[in-house]
Amino acid sequence: MDLMSNSNQQINVLLVTVAAQGHVNPMLRLGNLLVSKGLHVTLATHNYALKHHSSTVGGIHLEFFSDGLPEDYNRQTADYNVYVNSLRKYGPVNLSTLIRTHTRKFSCIINTTFVPWAADVAAEFGLPCAMLWIQPCTIYQIYYCYYNKRNDFPTETNPDMTVNLPGLPSLDLEELPSFVLPSNSLHEIESMLKQVFHNMHKIKWVLGNSFMELEKDVIKSVNDAGCSFWPVGPLVPASLFGKTDETGGDLSGFDKFESESKNECLEWLDKQQPASVVYISFGSLIFSSKKQIENIASGLKIAKRPFIWVVKLPENQEREEIGILEEIKEHGLLVKWSPQTAVLSHSSVGCFLSHCGWNSLIESVTAGVPMIVCPEWSDQPTNAKLVTDVWKVGVKVSKNSEGFFDGEELVRCVEEIMNGSKSAEFKKNAAEMKRAAHEAVAHGGSSDKNIELFVNEKKINFRSIDQ
Repeated sequence: MDLMSNSNQQINVLLVTVAAQGHVNPMLRLGNLLVSKGLHVTLATHNYALKHHSSTVGGIHLEFFSDGLPEDYNRQTADYNVYVNSLRKYGPVNLSTLIRTHTRKFSCIINTTFVPWAADVAAEFGLPCAMLWIQPCTIYQIYYCYYNKRNDFPTETNPDMTVNLPGLPSLDLEELPSFVLPSNSLHEIESMLKQVFHNMHKIKWVLGNSFMELEKDVIKSVNDAGCSFWPVGPLVPASLFGKTDETGGDLSGFDKFESESKNECLEWLDKQQPASVVYISFGSLIFSSKKQIENIASGLKIAKRPFIWVVKLPENQEREEIGILEEIKEHGLLVKWSPQTAVLSHSSVGCFLSHCGWNSLIESVTAGVPMIVCPEWSDQPTNAKLVTDVWKVGVKVSKNSEGFFDGEELVRCVEEIMNGSKSAEFKKNAAEMKRAAHEAVAHGGSSDKNIELFVNEKKINFRSIDQ
């Protein structure tokens, strides 16, 4: 019997993540890549997000551990500080119990950022640990320099300074991630990030949801500084690469409502002209205020362009209570949920108005769709900087003193993307990035090679232990 073939069946990798869609989905996609290379993969998370699923998703086995909070506790609307603190307190001991009692013996742990204590659990069992970085390498570099005090950053007494870091363009206050700003109030998340970057010596590999051609300069700078950052992305659904075999294991697409919504969106898009539709979605966590919804609607009314808009209404608000939505519904499609990757990859979509979270951004990059960015917090302001100033595939809305953008501003941005003086440049750059993304994950591409290197190291190490 072939030794390597026999060993593959026994190489078990444990993925550990918080049960949030933006963390679970890229982790599941990474897991299925590892499965496709011959490894056995188990994903462990606290049981809120996946409790309604079976024991497997795609080729990945699921296990659960408690985060110390009641099962009916609403983690999506929870105080972040309470949530993160409870997970940090109860997660390690419960994960240790899971590993100790599991029928399979794991050879490696891969965790996401919000569970940095997984590296300590790995050390407890003598296992090597990797981290899946679910944001751009640019953000990794900023946090690494900030939490290790490698560079100066804005303070309360000097808020307007410009930050210059290796491999990156100059960044002003409004272009930095919110957790490094003096105004940050989510102290448990800041504490968690500090733990991550003070304990990088416990992490053997950082696997990034990016690709070399997208962030070449900063990835090279990070690795030249002694880190081990391996881009293995884009970790996006197979449909964005023209594949029908959906083994990505996303948390969406499992119920009748989502299936019906998908059909509605795609059937409507099929009737539109190529590159004519404005797609609007601000992610799974952001609920727009009534005022911002009215402003967006007024812009769409003026623009008179077809649109798909994922409208997340304020709590206890009904769509009928916002009259202007009724006025514009004949010009586009108003939905509560959309099959985002299927929408972005449709030929009728011409631009994407987004909050600029990394999962949405990397999906847009892979689909080759220019963007209008409206960042709010976390990594979004820096991601917006990449879109507008580095990759030059989109524009940023200008907000007023109240933090809103009006209808006229939306019209300006839509027209600039669709047929403005830089429209051809945006479309050309977006198409080039799409090509590079597809080449990166293809056989022999930069990301595919990094996955192979990681898997082969697991195989060699396992064979050494086995012998």
